[in-house]
Amino acid sequence: MMPVDIFTLDSSGCPKIRKLKALTVSLKALKLAGVHGIGIEVWWGIVERFSPFDYDWSLYEELFKLVSDSGLKLHVALSFHSNIHSNNGKGALSLPLWILEIGDVNKDIYYRDQHGFSNNDYLTLGVDHIPLLSGRTALQCYEDFMLSFVNKFESFIGSVIEEISIGLGPSGELRYPAHPFGDGRWKFPGIGEFQCYDKYMMDDLKMAACREGKPQWGDKGPQNAGCYNSVPSGVPFFEEGKENFLSDYGRFFLEWYSGRLICHADAILAKAAKILKKYQEREQTSVMLVAKIGGIYWWYQTLSHPAELTAGYYNTALRDGYDPVVSVLSRHGAALHIPCLEMMDSETPPTYLCSPEGLLKQMQSVSKKRIVNLIGRNTTERLDKTGLWKIRSNCYNPQAEVVRSFTYFRMTDSIFRVENWNNFVPFVRMMSTDL
Repeated sequence: MMPVDIFTLDSSGCPKIRKLKALTVSLKALKLAGVHGIGIEVWWGIVERFSPFDYDWSLYEELFKLVSDSGLKLHVALSFHSNIHSNNGKGALSLPLWILEIGDVNKDIYYRDQHGFSNNDYLTLGVDHIPLLSGRTALQCYEDFMLSFVNKFESFIGSVIEEISIGLGPSGELRYPAHPFGDGRWKFPGIGEFQCYDKYMMDDLKMAACREGKPQWGDKGPQNAGCYNSVPSGVPFFEEGKENFLSDYGRFFLEWYSGRLICHADAILAKAAKILKKYQEREQTSVMLVAKIGGIYWWYQTLSHPAELTAGYYNTALRDGYDPVVSVLSRHGAALHIPCLEMMDSETPPTYLCSPEGLLKQMQSVSKKRIVNLIGRNTTERLDKTGLWKIRSNCYNPQAEVVRSFTYFRMTDSIFRVENWNNFVPFVRMMSTDL
């Protein structure tokens, strides 16, 4: 995956590619090492930056040509989110400026928590079908962007561009921003908070509660679910109690909350699959549609899995919350992009009841059941032999679905340091030889 700070803003506020010569040298070194291709985020906030329908693809024309000329393939991630909070200001990119202007007037176009705080990393799914964005709905904005991309890079699709990942939420992942990173509200291993308090999601919750014959359930989300940095013990909603996650109210709310997320994915992937259909039907040069999922592995060994519930995955010790998600991907012929391939339970703090290995096993099992291709990535940078060899064993687990491709996060200066490069090159060769 390209470096996080590949783009910078010039004095006039226009994005440009940083350190072009150094990047060219790095790409050639990676090609020689046996790397198959490069992952690139295609930012909505760069291409449609200044005004609606004013798409400027020039940066990506330059970047794609550079990668292609280096003899490398491309995996493209269409990114409808911002990375301002997650990147500590390093190469940070916002949503399009005209979207931010609308958000300055109407903060309900973003997800909100119970305290009314919102962040402008991604539009709430509440505006998927409401024309608040210069006369368009959010879904129409995403669809128009995808169409413009495909029209611009038609000659690359299927030959140079082998995978197209569609952004579905914060960090491009299908989830709610329940664990906002970098703005001071949350830190690991907090359970996070439900993100349904913008006007449009609350209106939807009210309607769902009325249909259920329980209008009182539509006034707000769970009021006994703690706060961002709570741990599960002592939080009534996630333990045993009258109005916990297993109660009638708990089930209603969690089905609605996770269901809205699944409908969001369904709507966007349906449009993406339709746009890419003609390229996928080619025998010689096909392209794979991909959807990313978050790796919420802390508190995985509890009954309620609270950190997953707040993120929108209705996954508990008693219910498989990933099966309905993967079913949607299966319906649209999309691959599942999963994280945590370098992580080991033994390296996580036992107090937080983490299980990245358990989470990964569950996702592998579901994808095998639903006949969905797996794409993998690491969550933390690992360049030591133990971490890299763990990735390999997860990609080629004989008991699970084989991972079709693996993207290393990310291309940084540290990869090219001698001690790391001496681990990385054999790892790359071992991965590609077995394929």
